[in-house]
Amino acid sequence: MYSEDDTNMDKLIINGGRHILGQVEISGAKNAAVAILPVAIIASKGKCIIENIPDIEDVNCIERILENLGCKIKREKNSVSIDSTNITSIDANTEDVRRMRASYYLIGALLARFKKARVELPGGCPIGVRPIDQHIKGFEALGATVTIENGAVNVQADKLIGTSIYFDVVSVGATINVMAAATLAEGTTILENSAKEPHVVDVANFLNSMGANIKGAGTDVIRIIGVKELTGCTYSVIPDQIEAGTFMIAAAACGGEITINNVIPKHLESISAKLIEMGAEVSEGGDSVTVKAKGRLKAVNIKTLPYPGFPTDVQQPMNTLLCVSEGRSIINESIWEARFKHVDELKKMGANIKVAGSVATVDGVDKLIGAVVTASDLRAGAALVIAGLIAEGTTEILGIEHIDRGYPNIEEKFRSIGADIKRVTI
Repeated sequence: MYSEDDTNMDKLIINGGRHILGQVEISGAKNAAVAILPVAIIASKGKCIIENIPDIEDVNCIERILENLGCKIKREKNSVSIDSTNITSIDANTEDVRRMRASYYLIGALLARFKKARVELPGGCPIGVRPIDQHIKGFEALGATVTIENGAVNVQADKLIGTSIYFDVVSVGATINVMAAATLAEGTTILENSAKEPHVVDVANFLNSMGANIKGAGTDVIRIIGVKELTGCTYSVIPDQIEAGTFMIAAAACGGEITINNVIPKHLESISAKLIEMGAEVSEGGDSVTVKAKGRLKAVNIKTLPYPGFPTDVQQPMNTLLCVSEGRSIINESIWEARFKHVDELKKMGANIKVAGSVATVDGVDKLIGAVVTASDLRAGAALVIAGLIAEGTTEILGIEHIDRGYPNIEEKFRSIGADIKRVTI
């Protein structure tokens, strides 16, 4: 997998214009896994065995961070065993910590268990300013002192006391982080204006499996009654809503028919609704969705919103589909202000897109043409893969280390349904 020190880099080469047909299996949710793995360290007894873990670089990165703190990690295929009983450090300061956004979940986990932590400020995808002020607000409300010095967050508390906390903005990261910190606090903590995303619910269910007492996850009010300790458990991560949405959009863009297995259809309703509005056929099974499309689809307007609205993480792949849809589409990105970095790359392929602030106007064109393009972030990379699949000629995608952060074996999965795509080392 990719690291910043690698001298060999990979690229994807796609020969476009082929219909895709068949079935694809969706992996465990990236956004759930990278939160569940850090909060597993709250368990002071026993091992946490976490199943349905996706084989992606972000998971590898979290595992290295946990090992550096003294956890014993064992990986077997899609299962990870974490023994955190003898953690040796509460100071997370490696390069992995600095380059990965989800490492901030260590703050809430370490604060819960040890009442102190030092975690260097993380990075992640360059999709806009992502402050942790709501995290800090929550930690301080529970009784912690928080300082930021030399690029690191320092938290410390004599004890944590449950209280009512109202988030000023809906934040998935703050909801999960403060929820984790509150699991061992004295008394009851009430989190209002909480995020409702499926991976928030998944983390809550995981913490409850370890012995926490959390109710209301999936609504905007979460109640946590503090317990004395958490212990190991076995838990399976939910399917990846964003990977599933990406394949749904690819099916619609390529005029193919794909059955996407190992999904929770309810998590995909906002995506399904837009594809149906565009003229695609979407049918649901118990744990699958099938997407079928013929010919050119119709333009639609998109506004990204917190769950259950249209996911910001699917906006960029959807943008590619809108590039070749009939008519004018408007995309309003209300979550991240810098999530149109892929637009210039799509323009190299012939797309007609104009961006003004947080709004993109997309006038559909008859076709895209293959080009050499570069992924600037994870979901931009997925957008360019779909563009390569539908373009005439050959597309080369650089910067695919971003794609590896969140899409397991993306070229193998697309090849299995008929795409002409391969990975080569530069």
